[in-house]
Amino acid sequence: MNIKSKERHFIPMGFGILTVSDSRIFSNDKSGDILQERILNSGHYIISRDIVKDDKVSIRKVLKKWILKKNLDVIISTGGTGLTGRDVTVEAHSELYEKRINAFEILFTKVSMETIGMSAIQSRACAGVVSGTFLFALPGSPSACKDAWDKILCKQFDYRNLPCNFVEILPRLEEHKRRK
Repeated sequence: MNIKSKERHFIPMGFGILTVSDSRIFSNDKSGDILQERILNSGHYIISRDIVKDDKVSIRKVLKKWILKKNLDVIISTGGTGLTGRDVTVEAHSELYEKRINAFEILFTKVSMETIGMSAIQSRACAGVVSGTFLFALPGSPSACKDAWDKILCKQFDYRNLPCNFVEILPRLEEHKRRK
């Protein structure tokens, strides 16, 4: 059940889009383009966008650098979530997570089943929180990016969405550090 509150005003978030691929460049990065278009059309900002090779150290380096940016609230990577030897995005993300958002994996699988059926079993899409920044690792297919944004993320990054959303908890992600 998703309800939009008329009393709440939209709060734009800062996003980073990281495409993980050995073959993509900006001119053929359809998944990155789809995410950028949907994020901007939703009223948010793109703070950073880049393409990095399928290499765990390289992926983590970019993620760590972006996590330090004060105006970047959400990082979405696309690509490298499959089962082959070159697919290391999930490992790069997971090594950084302070808290995992387990329900995202479940919801993404459910949404994917509607589109690609049992092939959804091959996805290792994941999400977590690091230093007050949300991180999402999506498959590299344009369809997967559309599904993740349209059916899950756009709702959670809309402050008007009730009963709860990621925007309203963002200021409290690091409250444990203030209690010391």
